[in-house]
Amino acid sequence: MCPSRRRGKPRVKKSPPPQREDRFHPDKVPDNRLTFQRDRDRILYTTSFRRLARVTQVVSSDEGHVFHNRLTHSLQVAQVGRRIAEKLQREVQRLNAASGLNIDPDVVEAACIAHDIGHPPFGHIAERELDAIARLRGLSDGFEGNAQSFRIVTRLAMGSTQYGLNLTRATLNAILKYPWRYGQNPAKPDKWGCYEDDEEMFAWAREAGPAKNTQCDEARLMDWSDDVTYSVHDVDDFYRAGVIPLDRLVVDSEERERFYKGVFARRKDKLPKDMDELFLRGAFDSLMSVLNVREPYTPTRDFRVRLRRVTSTLIRDFVNAVQLDTSVIPPRIVIENRRRAEIFMLKQLTWHYVIKNPALATQQHGQRVIIRQLFNAFYKAGTRTDLNIDFFPISLQELLPAVPAKTSSARKKLARAIIDFIASLTEEQAIATHHRIYGFKLGSSLVFQVR
Repeated sequence: MCPSRRRGKPRVKKSPPPQREDRFHPDKVPDNRLTFQRDRDRILYTTSFRRLARVTQVVSSDEGHVFHNRLTHSLQVAQVGRRIAEKLQREVQRLNAASGLNIDPDVVEAACIAHDIGHPPFGHIAERELDAIARLRGLSDGFEGNAQSFRIVTRLAMGSTQYGLNLTRATLNAILKYPWRYGQNPAKPDKWGCYEDDEEMFAWAREAGPAKNTQCDEARLMDWSDDVTYSVHDVDDFYRAGVIPLDRLVVDSEERERFYKGVFARRKDKLPKDMDELFLRGAFDSLMSVLNVREPYTPTRDFRVRLRRVTSTLIRDFVNAVQLDTSVIPPRIVIENRRRAEIFMLKQLTWHYVIKNPALATQQHGQRVIIRQLFNAFYKAGTRTDLNIDFFPISLQELLPAVPAKTSSARKKLARAIIDFIASLTEEQAIATHHRIYGFKLGSSLVFQVR
Protein backbone atom coordinates (compact mmCIF):
# COMPACT_ATOMS: atom_id res chain seq x y z
CA MET A 1 0.00 0.00 0.00
CA CYS A 2 1.34 3.40 -0.87
CA PRO A 3 1.97 5.63 2.07
CA SER A 4 -0.78 8.16 2.54
CA ARG A 5 -0.09 11.69 1.37
CA ARG A 6 -0.44 14.59 3.72
CA ARG A 7 -3.43 16.65 2.78
CA GLY A 8 -3.41 20.43 3.00
CA LYS A 9 -3.13 23.63 1.00
CA PRO A 10 -1.29 23.27 -2.29
CA ARG A 11 2.14 24.75 -2.31
CA VAL A 12 2.31 28.20 -3.86
CA LYS A 13 5.45 28.95 -5.79
CA LYS A 14 6.95 32.04 -4.23
CA SER A 15 8.05 34.85 -6.47
CA PRO A 16 11.69 35.80 -6.06
CA PRO A 17 12.21 38.87 -3.89
CA PRO A 18 12.46 42.13 -5.83
CA GLN A 19 16.02 42.88 -6.95
CA ARG A 20 17.49 46.29 -7.69
CA GLU A 21 18.81 45.13 -11.09
CA ASP A 22 15.47 43.70 -12.27
CA ARG A 23 13.91 45.08 -15.45
CA PHE A 24 10.15 44.95 -16.02
CA HIS A 25 10.48 43.55 -19.55
CA PRO A 26 13.01 41.08 -20.98
CA ASP A 27 16.06 42.99 -22.09
CA LYS A 28 18.64 42.64 -24.81
CA VAL A 29 21.86 40.71 -24.22
CA PRO A 30 24.17 42.46 -21.72
CA ASP A 31 27.32 44.06 -23.07
CA ASN A 32 30.55 45.31 -21.51
CA ARG A 33 28.72 47.82 -19.27
CA LEU A 34 27.39 47.19 -15.81
CA THR A 35 23.61 47.09 -15.48
CA PHE A 36 23.20 50.56 -13.98
CA GLN A 37 25.68 52.06 -16.45
CA ARG A 38 23.34 50.97 -19.24
CA ASP A 39 20.49 52.82 -17.53
CA ARG A 40 22.55 55.99 -17.38
CA ASP A 41 23.51 55.72 -21.06
CA ARG A 42 19.95 55.05 -22.20
CA ILE A 43 18.73 58.25 -20.58
CA LEU A 44 21.68 60.27 -21.90
CA TYR A 45 20.93 59.37 -25.53
CA THR A 46 17.20 60.12 -25.54
CA THR A 47 15.78 63.06 -27.48
CA SER A 48 13.93 63.91 -24.26
CA PHE A 49 17.27 64.66 -22.62
CA ARG A 50 18.76 66.40 -25.65
CA ARG A 51 15.83 68.82 -25.95
CA LEU A 52 16.69 70.27 -22.53
CA ALA A 53 19.36 72.35 -24.28
CA ARG A 54 16.49 74.52 -25.51
CA VAL A 55 14.38 74.59 -22.35
CA THR A 56 14.78 77.49 -19.94
CA GLN A 57 16.06 77.00 -16.42
CA VAL A 58 14.80 80.39 -15.19
CA VAL A 59 15.55 82.90 -17.97
CA SER A 60 16.37 82.10 -21.59
CA SER A 61 19.92 82.55 -22.86
CA ASP A 62 18.36 84.71 -25.60
CA GLU A 63 18.33 87.51 -23.02
CA GLY A 64 21.99 88.14 -23.84
CA HIS A 65 23.75 86.38 -20.95
CA VAL A 66 25.01 82.81 -20.80
CA PHE A 67 22.41 81.47 -18.38
CA HIS A 68 22.13 77.83 -17.47
CA ASN A 69 19.49 75.87 -19.36
CA ARG A 70 17.89 72.60 -18.27
CA LEU A 71 20.59 70.56 -20.03
CA THR A 72 23.62 72.24 -18.45
CA HIS A 73 21.81 72.21 -15.12
CA SER A 74 21.11 68.46 -15.39
CA LEU A 75 24.72 67.67 -16.31
CA GLN A 76 25.94 69.58 -13.27
CA VAL A 77 23.38 67.91 -11.01
CA ALA A 78 24.68 64.56 -12.30
CA GLN A 79 28.28 65.54 -11.52
CA VAL A 80 27.44 66.66 -7.98
CA GLY A 81 25.23 63.63 -7.34
CA ARG A 82 27.88 61.18 -8.51
CA ARG A 83 30.58 62.77 -6.37
CA ILE A 84 28.38 62.64 -3.27
CA ALA A 85 27.55 58.98 -3.93
CA GLU A 86 31.22 58.13 -4.44
CA LYS A 87 32.13 59.94 -1.22
CA LEU A 88 29.54 58.01 0.76
CA GLN A 89 30.51 54.76 -0.92
CA ARG A 90 34.12 55.23 0.19
CA GLU A 91 32.96 56.04 3.71
CA VAL A 92 30.82 52.91 3.85
CA GLN A 93 33.75 50.79 2.70
CA ARG A 94 36.04 52.39 5.28
CA LEU A 95 33.56 51.64 8.05
CA ASN A 96 32.86 48.16 6.70
CA ALA A 97 29.19 48.98 7.12
CA ALA A 98 27.72 48.27 3.70
CA SER A 99 24.92 45.99 4.86
CA GLY A 100 21.51 47.45 4.04
CA LEU A 101 22.79 50.73 2.59
CA ASN A 102 22.37 50.79 -1.20
CA ILE A 103 24.17 53.71 -2.84
CA ASP A 104 25.35 53.16 -6.38
CA PRO A 105 26.98 56.16 -8.12
CA ASP A 106 25.66 55.04 -11.52
CA VAL A 107 22.09 54.93 -10.20
CA VAL A 108 22.43 58.39 -8.66
CA GLU A 109 23.93 59.80 -11.85
CA ALA A 110 21.19 58.24 -14.00
CA ALA A 111 18.48 59.71 -11.75
CA CYS A 112 20.14 63.14 -11.88
CA ILE A 113 20.31 63.07 -15.68
CA ALA A 114 16.62 62.12 -15.85
CA HIS A 115 15.25 64.37 -13.13
CA ASP A 116 14.23 67.29 -15.41
CA ILE A 117 13.31 65.59 -18.68
CA GLY A 118 9.61 65.98 -17.92
CA HIS A 119 9.78 69.77 -17.72
CA PRO A 120 7.74 71.38 -20.52
CA PRO A 121 8.85 74.38 -22.58
CA PHE A 122 9.00 77.60 -20.52
CA GLY A 123 9.51 75.66 -17.28
CA HIS A 124 7.28 76.01 -14.23
CA ILE A 125 4.90 78.53 -15.77
CA ALA A 126 3.92 76.02 -18.48
CA GLU A 127 3.81 73.25 -15.89
CA ARG A 128 1.09 75.12 -13.99
CA GLU A 129 -0.80 75.95 -17.20
CA LEU A 130 -0.76 72.32 -18.38
CA ASP A 131 -1.92 71.21 -14.94
CA ALA A 132 -4.91 73.56 -15.13
CA ILE A 133 -5.71 72.39 -18.67
CA ALA A 134 -5.50 68.72 -17.70
CA ARG A 135 -7.93 69.16 -14.81
CA LEU A 136 -10.34 71.14 -16.97
CA ARG A 137 -10.40 68.17 -19.37
CA GLY A 138 -11.14 65.60 -16.67
CA LEU A 139 -7.62 64.39 -15.84
CA SER A 140 -7.83 64.40 -12.05
CA ASP A 141 -4.08 63.96 -11.55
CA GLY A 142 -3.28 66.94 -13.76
CA PHE A 143 0.25 67.59 -14.94
CA GLU A 144 3.44 67.58 -12.86
CA GLY A 145 6.98 67.73 -14.24
CA ASN A 146 8.31 64.95 -12.03
CA ALA A 147 5.42 62.63 -12.87
CA GLN A 148 6.05 63.46 -16.53
CA SER A 149 9.71 62.46 -16.16
CA PHE A 150 8.62 59.06 -14.83
CA ARG A 151 6.11 58.74 -17.69
CA ILE A 152 8.80 59.50 -20.26
CA VAL A 153 11.31 56.88 -19.09
CA THR A 154 8.65 54.19 -18.60
CA ARG A 155 6.36 54.85 -21.57
CA LEU A 156 7.12 57.67 -24.02
CA ALA A 157 10.89 57.59 -24.65
CA MET A 158 12.01 55.13 -27.29
CA GLY A 159 14.99 52.89 -26.64
CA SER A 160 15.54 49.57 -28.36
CA THR A 161 12.14 48.29 -27.16
CA GLN A 162 8.55 49.54 -27.31
CA TYR A 163 8.42 49.87 -23.51
CA GLY A 164 10.09 53.17 -22.83
CA LEU A 165 13.69 52.78 -21.73
CA ASN A 166 13.10 49.59 -19.70
CA LEU A 167 15.20 50.87 -16.82
CA THR A 168 16.03 48.86 -13.72
CA ARG A 169 13.95 48.98 -10.58
CA ALA A 170 16.72 50.83 -8.72
CA THR A 171 17.01 53.63 -11.29
CA LEU A 172 13.24 54.10 -11.57
CA ASN A 173 13.00 54.31 -7.78
CA ALA A 174 15.84 56.85 -7.69
CA ILE A 175 14.07 59.06 -10.25
CA LEU A 176 11.05 59.31 -7.92
CA LYS A 177 11.74 62.57 -6.13
CA TYR A 178 8.11 62.48 -4.96
CA PRO A 179 7.34 58.75 -4.53
CA TRP A 180 3.57 58.97 -4.39
CA ARG A 181 0.61 59.55 -6.69
CA TYR A 182 -1.50 62.69 -6.75
CA GLY A 183 -3.28 63.27 -3.43
CA GLN A 184 -1.42 60.53 -1.55
CA ASN A 185 0.80 62.82 0.52
CA PRO A 186 -1.10 65.58 2.38
CA ALA A 187 2.22 67.15 3.42
CA LYS A 188 2.98 67.97 -0.25
CA PRO A 189 -0.35 68.30 -2.05
CA ASP A 190 1.13 70.16 -5.04
CA LYS A 191 3.83 67.57 -5.78
CA TRP A 192 3.60 63.97 -7.00
CA GLY A 193 5.72 61.56 -9.00
CA CYS A 194 3.33 59.35 -10.95
CA TYR A 195 0.09 59.54 -12.95
CA GLU A 196 -2.74 57.03 -12.63
CA ASP A 197 -1.89 55.70 -16.11
CA ASP A 198 1.58 54.72 -14.93
CA GLU A 199 0.61 53.14 -11.61
CA GLU A 200 1.74 49.63 -12.59
CA MET A 201 5.34 50.69 -13.24
CA PHE A 202 5.34 52.90 -10.15
CA ALA A 203 4.20 50.04 -7.89
CA TRP A 204 6.78 47.72 -9.43
CA ALA A 205 9.61 50.23 -8.91
CA ARG A 206 8.61 50.70 -5.28
CA GLU A 207 8.31 46.99 -4.39
CA ALA A 208 11.76 46.95 -2.82
CA GLY A 209 10.92 49.89 -0.54
CA PRO A 210 11.51 52.04 1.36
CA ALA A 211 8.41 53.00 3.37
CA LYS A 212 5.39 54.69 1.77
CA ASN A 213 5.98 58.31 0.66
CA THR A 214 9.70 58.01 1.53
CA GLN A 215 12.50 58.64 -0.95
CA CYS A 216 15.07 55.90 -1.41
CA ASP A 217 18.63 56.93 -0.51
CA GLU A 218 19.64 57.48 -4.12
CA ALA A 219 16.60 59.66 -4.81
CA ARG A 220 17.47 61.72 -1.76
CA LEU A 221 20.98 62.31 -3.10
CA MET A 222 19.52 63.31 -6.48
CA ASP A 223 17.14 65.73 -4.75
CA TRP A 224 19.91 67.36 -2.69
CA SER A 225 22.21 67.62 -5.73
CA ASP A 226 19.41 69.35 -7.63
CA ASP A 227 18.96 71.88 -4.82
CA VAL A 228 22.71 72.52 -4.54
CA THR A 229 23.21 73.06 -8.26
CA TYR A 230 20.07 75.14 -8.76
CA SER A 231 20.76 77.44 -5.82
CA VAL A 232 24.46 78.06 -6.44
CA HIS A 233 24.50 78.36 -10.22
CA ASP A 234 21.34 80.44 -10.53
CA VAL A 235 22.71 82.93 -8.02
CA ASP A 236 25.98 82.96 -9.99
CA ASP A 237 24.08 83.54 -13.27
CA PHE A 238 21.98 86.43 -12.01
CA TYR A 239 24.76 88.08 -10.05
CA ARG A 240 26.80 88.19 -13.28
CA ALA A 241 23.76 89.61 -15.10
CA GLY A 242 23.35 92.36 -12.48
CA VAL A 243 19.96 91.11 -11.28
CA ILE A 244 20.84 89.60 -7.87
CA PRO A 245 22.83 92.22 -5.87
CA LEU A 246 25.04 89.67 -4.12
CA ASP A 247 27.65 92.29 -3.30
CA ARG A 248 25.07 94.50 -1.52
CA LEU A 249 23.70 91.54 0.39
CA VAL A 250 27.23 90.88 1.67
CA VAL A 251 28.05 94.46 2.76
CA ASP A 252 24.70 96.22 3.21
CA SER A 253 22.52 95.15 6.16
CA GLU A 254 19.60 97.24 4.86
CA GLU A 255 19.53 95.36 1.54
CA ARG A 256 19.65 92.09 3.42
CA GLU A 257 16.79 93.16 5.67
CA ARG A 258 14.64 94.05 2.64
CA PHE A 259 15.37 90.59 1.28
CA TYR A 260 14.41 88.98 4.60
CA LYS A 261 11.12 90.86 4.77
CA GLY A 262 10.18 89.79 1.26
CA VAL A 263 11.10 86.14 1.84
CA PHE A 264 9.39 85.69 5.19
CA ALA A 265 6.25 87.52 4.10
CA ARG A 266 5.95 85.26 1.05
CA ARG A 267 7.00 82.04 2.81
CA LYS A 268 5.66 82.61 6.33
CA ASP A 269 3.62 79.39 6.26
CA LYS A 270 6.05 77.42 4.07
CA LEU A 271 9.35 77.39 5.94
CA PRO A 272 11.23 74.10 6.39
CA LYS A 273 9.39 72.29 9.15
CA ASP A 274 12.43 72.05 11.45
CA MET A 275 13.60 75.68 10.96
CA ASP A 276 12.25 79.05 12.04
CA GLU A 277 12.93 82.56 10.77
CA LEU A 278 15.62 83.23 13.37
CA PHE A 279 17.60 80.13 12.40
CA LEU A 280 17.33 80.89 8.68
CA ARG A 281 18.43 84.50 9.20
CA GLY A 282 21.42 83.36 11.22
CA ALA A 283 22.48 80.81 8.61
CA PHE A 284 22.26 83.35 5.79
CA ASP A 285 24.09 86.03 7.81
CA SER A 286 26.88 83.53 8.45
CA LEU A 287 27.06 82.60 4.78
CA MET A 288 27.23 86.22 3.62
CA SER A 289 30.06 86.94 6.08
CA VAL A 290 32.39 84.48 4.33
CA LEU A 291 31.63 85.29 0.68
CA ASN A 292 34.43 87.18 -1.05
CA VAL A 293 32.04 89.31 -3.14
CA ARG A 294 31.98 92.98 -2.21
CA GLU A 295 31.42 94.87 -5.46
CA PRO A 296 29.26 94.51 -8.59
CA TYR A 297 30.41 91.89 -11.07
CA THR A 298 32.87 92.93 -13.77
CA PRO A 299 34.08 90.32 -16.29
CA THR A 300 37.79 90.76 -15.62
CA ARG A 301 40.00 87.70 -15.39
CA ASP A 302 40.70 88.33 -11.71
CA PHE A 303 37.04 88.75 -10.81
CA ARG A 304 35.97 85.67 -12.77
CA VAL A 305 38.58 83.54 -10.99
CA ARG A 306 37.50 84.93 -7.62
CA LEU A 307 33.83 84.22 -8.32
CA ARG A 308 34.62 80.70 -9.49
CA ARG A 309 36.39 80.09 -6.19
CA VAL A 310 33.29 81.27 -4.34
CA THR A 311 30.94 78.90 -6.20
CA SER A 312 33.42 76.02 -6.02
CA THR A 313 33.76 76.44 -2.26
CA LEU A 314 30.00 76.55 -1.81
CA ILE A 315 29.48 73.34 -3.77
CA ARG A 316 32.31 71.64 -1.87
CA ASP A 317 30.71 72.57 1.46
CA PHE A 318 27.28 71.38 0.32
CA VAL A 319 28.72 68.08 -0.91
CA ASN A 320 30.50 67.56 2.41
CA ALA A 321 27.28 68.38 4.28
CA VAL A 322 25.97 64.93 3.29
CA GLN A 323 27.24 62.50 5.92
CA LEU A 324 26.60 59.07 7.38
CA ASP A 325 25.10 58.61 10.81
CA THR A 326 26.90 55.49 12.01
CA SER A 327 25.07 55.31 15.33
CA VAL A 328 22.45 53.13 13.60
CA ILE A 329 22.75 50.00 11.47
CA PRO A 330 22.62 50.31 8.56
CA PRO A 331 24.16 53.79 8.54
CA ARG A 332 21.71 56.57 7.76
CA ILE A 333 22.25 59.51 5.39
CA VAL A 334 22.01 62.89 7.14
CA ILE A 335 22.45 66.44 5.83
CA GLU A 336 23.69 69.24 8.09
CA ASN A 337 20.87 71.56 9.16
CA ARG A 338 22.88 74.73 8.67
CA ARG A 339 23.74 73.82 5.08
CA ARG A 340 20.10 72.96 4.39
CA ALA A 341 19.15 76.41 5.71
CA GLU A 342 21.77 78.06 3.47
CA ILE A 343 20.39 76.23 0.42
CA PHE A 344 16.85 77.31 1.27
CA MET A 345 17.87 80.96 1.51
CA LEU A 346 19.99 80.88 -1.66
CA LYS A 347 16.97 79.55 -3.56
CA GLN A 348 14.91 82.46 -2.24
CA LEU A 349 17.34 84.91 -3.89
CA THR A 350 16.21 83.76 -7.33
CA TRP A 351 12.55 83.99 -6.33
CA HIS A 352 12.91 87.41 -4.73
CA TYR A 353 15.01 89.18 -7.37
CA VAL A 354 14.22 87.26 -10.58
CA ILE A 355 10.99 85.27 -10.61
CA LYS A 356 8.96 88.02 -8.90
CA ASN A 357 10.32 90.61 -11.34
CA PRO A 358 7.40 92.30 -13.23
CA ALA A 359 9.27 92.07 -16.54
CA LEU A 360 9.45 88.29 -16.21
CA ALA A 361 5.77 88.16 -15.20
CA THR A 362 4.66 89.80 -18.47
CA GLN A 363 6.80 87.38 -20.48
CA GLN A 364 5.31 84.45 -18.60
CA HIS A 365 1.79 85.64 -19.43
CA GLY A 366 2.64 85.32 -23.11
CA GLN A 367 4.10 81.86 -22.54
CA ARG A 368 0.90 80.70 -20.84
CA VAL A 369 -1.11 81.96 -23.81
CA ILE A 370 1.06 79.93 -26.22
CA ILE A 371 0.64 76.73 -24.20
CA ARG A 372 -3.13 77.18 -23.79
CA GLN A 373 -3.78 78.04 -27.43
CA LEU A 374 -1.63 75.17 -28.67
CA PHE A 375 -3.65 72.72 -26.61
CA ASN A 376 -6.98 74.23 -27.66
CA ALA A 377 -6.11 74.02 -31.36
CA PHE A 378 -5.14 70.35 -31.22
CA TYR A 379 -7.99 69.39 -28.89
CA LYS A 380 -10.58 71.07 -31.09
CA ALA A 381 -9.13 69.32 -34.14
CA GLY A 382 -9.21 65.97 -32.35
CA THR A 383 -12.90 66.23 -31.53
CA ARG A 384 -14.18 67.45 -34.92
CA THR A 385 -16.20 65.09 -37.08
CA ASP A 386 -14.47 66.46 -40.20
CA LEU A 387 -11.07 65.61 -38.73
CA ASN A 388 -7.99 66.12 -40.90
CA ILE A 389 -5.40 63.83 -39.38
CA ASP A 390 -2.63 65.63 -41.29
CA PHE A 391 -3.21 68.67 -39.07
CA PHE A 392 -1.34 66.81 -36.34
CA PRO A 393 2.46 66.40 -36.45
CA ILE A 394 3.46 62.77 -37.08
CA SER A 395 4.87 62.36 -33.56
CA LEU A 396 1.48 63.40 -32.14
CA GLN A 397 -0.51 61.22 -34.57
CA GLU A 398 1.15 58.15 -33.03
CA LEU A 399 0.02 59.18 -29.55
CA LEU A 400 -3.60 59.83 -30.45
CA PRO A 401 -6.43 57.50 -29.41
CA ALA A 402 -9.22 56.80 -31.89
CA VAL A 403 -10.23 60.17 -33.27
CA PRO A 404 -12.48 62.02 -33.43
CA ALA A 405 -12.81 61.53 -29.68
CA LYS A 406 -16.53 61.21 -28.88
CA THR A 407 -16.73 59.57 -25.45
CA SER A 408 -15.53 61.01 -22.15
CA SER A 409 -12.84 58.34 -21.89
CA ALA A 410 -11.58 59.03 -25.42
CA ARG A 411 -11.45 62.76 -24.76
CA LYS A 412 -9.38 62.23 -21.64
CA LYS A 413 -6.94 60.09 -23.63
CA LEU A 414 -6.84 62.76 -26.33
CA ALA A 415 -6.10 65.46 -23.74
CA ARG A 416 -3.28 63.42 -22.19
CA ALA A 417 -1.76 62.68 -25.61
CA ILE A 418 -1.78 66.38 -26.56
CA ILE A 419 -0.26 67.34 -23.20
CA ASP A 420 2.46 64.69 -23.67
CA PHE A 421 3.22 66.21 -27.07
CA ILE A 422 3.33 69.84 -25.90
CA ALA A 423 5.53 68.89 -22.94
CA SER A 424 8.00 67.26 -25.35
CA LEU A 425 8.64 70.46 -27.35
CA THR A 426 11.53 72.84 -27.07
CA GLU A 427 10.64 76.49 -26.60
CA GLU A 428 11.42 77.33 -30.22
CA GLN A 429 9.23 74.46 -31.40
CA ALA A 430 6.35 75.56 -29.20
CA ILE A 431 6.53 79.15 -30.46
CA ALA A 432 6.96 78.14 -34.12
CA THR A 433 4.10 75.62 -34.01
CA HIS A 434 1.82 78.16 -32.31
CA HIS A 435 2.69 80.86 -34.85
CA ARG A 436 2.01 78.55 -37.81
CA ILE A 437 -1.34 77.35 -36.46
CA TYR A 438 -2.59 80.87 -35.70
CA GLY A 439 -1.12 82.49 -38.82
CA PHE A 440 1.42 84.79 -37.17
CA LYS A 441 4.28 83.31 -39.20
CA LEU A 442 3.54 80.62 -41.74
CA GLY A 443 7.07 79.67 -42.73
CA SER A 444 7.99 76.94 -45.21
CA SER A 445 5.54 74.10 -45.84
CA LEU A 446 8.49 71.70 -45.95
CA VAL A 447 9.51 72.11 -42.30
CA PHE A 448 6.13 72.23 -40.57
CA GLN A 449 6.40 68.87 -38.82
CA VAL A 450 7.75 68.98 -35.28
CA ARG A 451 10.24 66.15 -35.00
